Amino acid sequence: MAATANESYPSPFALRVAIVGAGLSGLACAHRLAQQGTQVRLFDKARGPGGRMSSKQRPAATLDLGAQAFTVRDERFARQVDEWRRAGCVDIWPTHRYQASASGWQTHDDGQIRYCGAPRMSAITRYLADGLSAFADATLLLETTITALERQPKGWQLRDAHDNRYGLFDYVVISAPPPQAKALLADWEPMLSDACEERPQRSCWAAWAIFDESLPRLPVGDQWQSLHLEHPALRLVSRNHTKPGRKHQPESLSLLAQLDWSDAHIDATPASAAQQLWEAFVTTLPSDTSLPSPIDVGAHRWRYAQPASPGRQSFLYSESGLALCGDSFRGSRVEDAWLSGNELGAALLGRSV
Repeated sequence: MAATANESYPSPFALRVAIVGAGLSGLACAHRLAQQGTQVRLFDKARGPGGRMSSKQRPAATLDLGAQAFTVRDERFARQVDEWRRAGCVDIWPTHRYQASASGWQTHDDGQIRYCGAPRMSAITRYLADGLSAFADATLLLETTITALERQPKGWQLRDAHDNRYGLFDYVVISAPPPQAKALLADWEPMLSDACEERPQRSCWAAWAIFDESLPRLPVGDQWQSLHLEHPALRLVSRNHTKPGRKHQPESLSLLAQLDWSDAHIDATPASAAQQLWEAFVTTLPSDTSLPSPIDVGAHRWRYAQPASPGRQSFLYSESGLALCGDSFRGSRVEDAWLSGNELGAALLGRSV
């Protein structure tokens, strides 16, 4: 259902909720609310949903540059993942994990089953976004940057970068990273604004390298899918073309930097970050390894990649009708983001009874 700028939602009977940020936590919150007949308007500044679960399209390949895979610990999330698997947007990956250290490459098995989106990580958030169309009064507005909140006598109104206004809403949920959330909250809710200030964020550089031929046989053979590293700059390498649904793609790597290194190199150029992370990967290989030259390299900087420390609460809300959710308020895992949004949705429904 499409929404237009400067519209209002006058119904006194249904709970009206705006959600700023269409990452996993915002989408989870929207689904929990929409299932109970809530009027939900979900806003995101990007061209598509996903946040740090979004994927990057390059001419030769699709790359995951944020979350690479996730585990399941909570029973509620397990049921959700089962639904995603039945829908075909999630599968098990990786099954061949390794770690590299000064003593070489070894298998890396912590006993956890891991999953990823199929055929890309963003398939999960796109599935959730598409699913909102099943609800009579749930809408996702993309390429809409919310810049301000305005308190009205009967609720909240939102204003975007083009001075369009949306509302009225009983509740406004902000699932964006705390520094971005704080900018919206500062004039209205000191308690939530202070909570954002108390949750500093770590940055992360994510590079990619795409090849027109396969990598040579490496120390563990040809089957490796992900590699954890003990390196000052590089912490994880994923082979995108080994993920479910991507066998048609050429060899491609995602290279995720260590958080300390990323914070120290926050102002590096993408070209410099990509080169340094590629060189870090090369150092893990035997010196006589002959590698093909990449046909496409680059890097993306996640300025707000994850919280510096786990949160003490899954979500926060105030009596004024403003609320916060996201992995910054629970933990840094994909599961944490979904649980945070889902639990906030349940809490808001409880308050409306």
